[in-house]
Amino acid sequence: MRALHGSDEAVSSPTFVFRQRYDGTPPVEHIDLYRLEDPAAEWPELGLDDAFAGTAVAFVEWPERAGGRLPDGRIEVAIEGAGDGPRRVSITRRPGPLGAR
Repeated sequence: MRALHGSDEAVSSPTFVFRQRYDGTPPVEHIDLYRLEDPAAEWPELGLDDAFAGTAVAFVEWPERAGGRLPDGRIEVAIEGAGDGPRRVSITRRPGPLGAR
């Protein structure tokens, strides 16, 4: 968080609340979709579209569980590997203006 907008606020996984917002410049939305079971029903109920509206930067864990509901114009960062072993990082820009619905 410090590198993004100068905040020393502690960051924890939002696994049990799905979404955690950190105010700052820019605001940050940390979203963990691991427990999302039915995107069509749960997405609107959790207000996840709001996380991608405005000027916030959204970080999404387990994006494959979004059921195609993530906005166009996003940057995807995939990290492969675990533990002390080597990691592979890939960065992909999805079509559209960043943050487009």
